[in-house]
Amino acid sequence: MTSEEIQEGKIFLIDKPLDWTSFDVVNKIRWNIRKAYNLKKIKVGHAGTLDPKATGLLIICTGKFTKRIDEIQAESKVYTGTIKLGVTTPTYDTESEENQTYSTNHITEELIHETTRKFVGEIDQLPPAHSAVKVDGKRLYELARAGKEVELKPRRILIHEFRITKIEMPFVEFEVHCGKGTYIRSLAHDFGRELNSGGYLTTLRRTKIGEYSVEDADNDPLEKKFFED
Repeated sequence: MTSEEIQEGKIFLIDKPLDWTSFDVVNKIRWNIRKAYNLKKIKVGHAGTLDPKATGLLIICTGKFTKRIDEIQAESKVYTGTIKLGVTTPTYDTESEENQTYSTNHITEELIHETTRKFVGEIDQLPPAHSAVKVDGKRLYELARAGKEVELKPRRILIHEFRITKIEMPFVEFEVHCGKGTYIRSLAHDFGRELNSGGYLTTLRRTKIGEYSVEDADNDPLEKKFFED
């Protein structure tokens, strides 16, 4: 592969490791490309952020293909993960410590399955207070860390499918097929609240973005050359 081809545009399919930020992946690939081809600069961007505590499919675009990022981000996505019921955290995931506990004695498997139906279709969702959403030019997580409270506005999102795959209380495993802009952390938090027990996300993995699958990342020669190296 030539430097001209990289600059013309390539798509990398990355299986993002745990505790890496999406920008960590972008920076590593950018660095390796510049080093391999002796380039002073190269456009590299990702099509849809994955939180540090999430793993799975992250699509990286180079060169002129960075213009396709908005198009790819607009595709629907599939996630699998685990929610712990009866407890909450400020970040809605494992990036912060558990801060409140609730009873789960009233929760049955039937109630869990019934409650998922309330989250299918078009719903309003508040982004997590600890997220990259900008308010007045500041990231929400920056404001949250500074102890500043912000009035958040709900966003209209689309959940195509919310399916429970395993129940082993207090842990519930799920698969979600959703549209652009969905926060699975918020879904976990809202699901626990709807069950009158609280809940937060303990694991999350993105398996698909549109036609792209995380399984394809294992066979992507660009991932092996510029990310796994």
